[in-house]
Amino acid sequence: MHDSFVHVSGYLATQLRDVTTDLAALDGEGWWAVVVDYEGKVTCARFDDVRLAPLPAPRGTWRGPHPSSWRSSLDQAAYENGVRRIRDYIERGEVYQANLCRVLSAPLPGEPGEADPLALAVRLAEGNPAPYAATVSLPGLSVVSASPELYLSRDGDVIESRPIKGTGVVAGDLLEKDYAENVMIVDLVRNDLGRVAEVGSVSVPALCEVEEHPGLVHLVSTVRARLAPEFGWPELLSATFPPGSVTGAPKYSALRIINELEPEPRGPYCGAVGWVDADRRRASLAVGIRTFWLSSDEIHFGTGAGITWGSDPRREWFETELKASRLIALASTSGSAGSGGTA
Repeated sequence: MHDSFVHVSGYLATQLRDVTTDLAALDGEGWWAVVVDYEGKVTCARFDDVRLAPLPAPRGTWRGPHPSSWRSSLDQAAYENGVRRIRDYIERGEVYQANLCRVLSAPLPGEPGEADPLALAVRLAEGNPAPYAATVSLPGLSVVSASPELYLSRDGDVIESRPIKGTGVVAGDLLEKDYAENVMIVDLVRNDLGRVAEVGSVSVPALCEVEEHPGLVHLVSTVRARLAPEFGWPELLSATFPPGSVTGAPKYSALRIINELEPEPRGPYCGAVGWVDADRRRASLAVGIRTFWLSSDEIHFGTGAGITWGSDPRREWFETELKASRLIALASTSGSAGSGGTA
């Protein structure tokens, strides 16, 4: 399949009609695929043919980079130093928590633009199935996500977010710090949704539930609200983006610190990836974690961890390795299940 398409939530969307950067279009009509970069770049693509269907067959097998060719925007020493810097900010009272991320990149074999996102998507679906998996192939934008995290869902006026904070190999790995981190982010998400919700409608139906995913466990909470009638998608995104779980608290301070400490833009990583059915007023947007994006001759992947006063720099580095290792191994052509050249 060489033309533009999207596969998300079991839907296959083809016959691209138009593309816009205007979020207000999502309050209009039609079925839209949506990708919002962490830095705020919006892509809304409307498709005419949307049906429940499995992933289409790729053109061939996936040819990824060698495991040793991945490089990290922050090496281990720089990342651990960033953790210490954030702890200094916490000690000074400027922030309670901040998410520190790094971007892994590697050259793609073959001719520029030859890599088939479907081939990578099939490999991820087999090796790392995810509740919010998505494959987006549009002019100038190629994203393959195995996200486990719901940023925003919508059913009529009911909006919901399910932030993840806290990661371990097994439930016994989760620390008091992980639970504290989750509760802080729940408060932030409640506050964000409260800006556009009907007064009194914000609730937390589930707090710090342990969810199992391939190779690791997460703490997940659910925040629900009713969107006030005077607000639409532009206001909803403005109030809640970037997602709280990948920024920190207070969000304004966390964003400033992230901008200072991270040397490369996050791109689709930590943004939003999903769909909006404007006709039925339904939607599902995932947080763009466990997410690859392809440029003409490179593949990129982001990984990070939430830093609190209780963070140990080395442990946080290894959390970013844990989150990356399985997926980097799947996207690499050969070698062991590790993030190879990320150290």
